[in-house]
Amino acid sequence: MPTTTPEHDARVAKLTFASVYPHYVTKVEKKGRTVEELHEVIRWLTGFTEKQLQKCIEDRSLTFEQFFKKAKLHPNAPMIKGVICGYRIEDIETPLTRQCRYMDKLIEELARGRKMEKILRTA
Repeated sequence: MPTTTPEHDARVAKLTFASVYPHYVTKVEKKGRTVEELHEVIRWLTGFTEKQLQKCIEDRSLTFEQFFKKAKLHPNAPMIKGVICGYRIEDIETPLTRQCRYMDKLIEELARGRKMEKILRTA
């Protein structure tokens, strides 16, 4: 499995949440899931309220680095394991990149029809 590079990590940090969010919506809706479920997953991971999440969506300049600095990661987030975007999550050394991949993995699981209690690591 490849490991992330400093260049990759820097690109991830500079991406804006608002530019990627529509892709999350498209991915889950295409598979029959809802925006409400998407928000539930993101709120679980980040600790954001719906109002805080909406502000992040509306802020066109908010980078992933800033997004995750504002977040209070769920204590069960390290239970998110596996491969996403060609990287094994538990092997990613850069915390920000690992946090982004946590979110990618949760959204992938949602789109694949996994039960919400499994996605949210409660069962």
